[in-house]
Amino acid sequence: MKLTGAEIVCETLTQLGTKHVFGYPGGAILPIYDALGKSKLHHILVRHEQGATHMADGYARASGGVGVAFATSGPGATNMVTGIATAMLDSSPVVCITGQVSSKLLGSDAFQEVDITGITMPITKHNVVVTRAEDVARTIREAFVIAQSGRPGPVLVDITKDAQQASCDYNFEAAAPKLPAKRQRPKYDKVEFDRAVEMLNSAKRPLILAGHGIMMSGAVKVFDQFVHSGNIPVAMTLLGIGAFPANDALNLGMMGMHGEAWVNHAIQEADLLIAVGMRFDDRVTGDLKTYARDARKIHIEIDRSEINKNVKVDSALVGDAREILEALLPHVKHREHADWLAHIRELKGDSAVRDIQGLPDNGHLYAAHVINDLWKETKGEAIVVTDVGQHQMWEAQYYHHNRPRTLVTSGGLGTMGFATPAAIGAKFAKPDADVWVVVGDGGFQMTMCELATIVQEKIKVNIAIINNGYLGMVRQWQEFFYDKRYVATPLVAPDFAALANAFGIRGERITARGDVTPTIRAARESKEPFLIDFRVEQEDSVYPMVPAGGSLHEMIRRPDSPLVETAAQEI
Repeated sequence: MKLTGAEIVCETLTQLGTKHVFGYPGGAILPIYDALGKSKLHHILVRHEQGATHMADGYARASGGVGVAFATSGPGATNMVTGIATAMLDSSPVVCITGQVSSKLLGSDAFQEVDITGITMPITKHNVVVTRAEDVARTIREAFVIAQSGRPGPVLVDITKDAQQASCDYNFEAAAPKLPAKRQRPKYDKVEFDRAVEMLNSAKRPLILAGHGIMMSGAVKVFDQFVHSGNIPVAMTLLGIGAFPANDALNLGMMGMHGEAWVNHAIQEADLLIAVGMRFDDRVTGDLKTYARDARKIHIEIDRSEINKNVKVDSALVGDAREILEALLPHVKHREHADWLAHIRELKGDSAVRDIQGLPDNGHLYAAHVINDLWKETKGEAIVVTDVGQHQMWEAQYYHHNRPRTLVTSGGLGTMGFATPAAIGAKFAKPDADVWVVVGDGGFQMTMCELATIVQEKIKVNIAIINNGYLGMVRQWQEFFYDKRYVATPLVAPDFAALANAFGIRGERITARGDVTPTIRAARESKEPFLIDFRVEQEDSVYPMVPAGGSLHEMIRRPDSPLVETAAQEI
């Protein structure tokens, strides 16, 4: 069968199981867009190419598959960079396909020519320029393999316009990937494995650090068995949330800079840390010199380069988390750890959630109220896509996730503007799911143009703006560390409800606690997209907080007044 390179792009994606593509057309990718009209692919027209990559990323995270984004050359491709970097740091399998000027013009500074493979080399798992139609199918197939294998990540395929326009024989099977054989190095030897087993069965104060890799490896079920076989408490990274049910008694909550105080204290007092699919990020560890000094450490990690990169470990088990946990499971002895678990309960009692849910309604609306009420109303079953900042941390604290892939958020890069487009991608991945955007008034304004995409595609996405009139997290740092010099953080914003209405989306503004649940309920009952502008307390802060570079146990706590600390509520 003879096809153009552009037609081969569309046919190969279809053969690979792709149904949705997020993108924005332009001259250098126009042949592919012409072929799209004859294909089975559903193209979602974004309003900015950054949105396309975030949508593909949200699609990948919610589905567990590969997200695909299109853009033209030059500014179209460079607009994707932030989204590609976001996917790279959070190990999300995304394939970006960009158009490029014709091969004879490469290096001539032609109109809209830019070296996008050079630009994205540090932030992609792999990238490549294709100049021949004959290479298109194999390259795209290889891109999918690379994006999903090992530690997942983004791949960029840049296709010149003449390669899109030229024709050649197409055979999907004949275009099988020709990737070099992976170097077979021993992942870990028996000594490492036996040492890990000995540490697991002899520890008196063990603690598991559960990361994103548990979900990416499909290890959720075996991880649950592993936890309960050893009766070992679990602390969650931000991206690990959902890998282990929040309502399980052994789930302590989130660790790190804005993690629960008792979790951070437990890490510092543990005699064994079992890190599964996490990379000891600085937001998790605090000052490395004081991090868990009395604990031996086991690191289960697929990426060898992460071993001993930040934290020196006593046993490194390099490989797929599911396979390693399955191998360890028969060797784990059940231990009650009664004294250790009782001690953690004491820590929790002394420093329970800075929970403001039980306070009487004093006329102030707090972000925690909004998010906790959203959790109650959705029964914790929604897919929540958050942006970056205070609202992101409050969501992690007050929305309790029991199922995997129900929290989609930007962790490693901390990308403001991620939430709204990523939620669109998540909705296409899970069309029957209740999808909520939780976003600050700053991050929302970065990609609010994608409201038009929601309307054009007629999809049901609910948006909760936590509007405090500031770049909240930056303001919090200014309050704590810069003597309340609020430089460039007070934020003027439009009337978000009126803006939503202008796009054809129902918008509501909420200022009172009593109106939160009825409005959330109305949004869920509506068949149309819905935006709620929650005008929350302006100068509230996220507690606890480990100062940047500080020790994990040295947390800034919520002041006694006007908000008191109460016991954690049942989840």
